[in-house]
Amino acid sequence: MSAGAQLSVTDKRRAARHPVDHSVIGEHRQLGDVHLHIVNVSAQGFMADGDLALERGERVVIRLPVIGRIEAHLIWAHEGRAGFQFERIIRVDDFLKLVDAIQPNPRLRPRR
Repeated sequence: MSAGAQLSVTDKRRAARHPVDHSVIGEHRQLGDVHLHIVNVSAQGFMADGDLALERGERVVIRLPVIGRIEAHLIWAHEGRAGFQFERIIRVDDFLKLVDAIQPNPRLRPRR
């Protein structure tokens, strides 16, 4: 018998993250509008900074350029930062367009 968590979802922590500076208003089922400041994004999720009144596992719906509305689950929160996982993986071509739209510095955009 093995010890430890038996995860059914592949660990995506090593996915390429792109620094951004993008503010959104998320919709929470009970809290209503939740202001989020996204500081990095990947095709699987994003990290936000600032204190949030959310618990691990809670969900918010955000609207991103190119992608539109997408649900995200709070995976972790620590010292004013929080990691969210998207309900689905964003397609590569849409993800590259998203980063172009929310990353104003061309040197920080992904190379093609």
